[in-house]
Amino acid sequence: MTRKMEFKMERPGLLEVGDRVTVTEGILPSNYYYTIDPALAMSGNFPFRERMLAREGVVTGIVENERGYYVTAEFEEP
Repeated sequence: MTRKMEFKMERPGLLEVGDRVTVTEGILPSNYYYTIDPALAMSGNFPFRERMLAREGVVTGIVENERGYYVTAEFEEP
């Protein structure tokens, strides 16, 4: 099963479409969040029931809008 996730990137050029990425999981009192290593982009918060199991993926898109740069990555979930 493929899972798509969106990450916020603060500056352009840190990632390119096709890059293989590794993510680190962070935990909050009621959510998880994910960071593309080494701190290139960060996901929103996900409830415990939506925890991501994969840790490696591929960048499939980068979009710039008025709020910043957004990276879409796909992960193969077991």
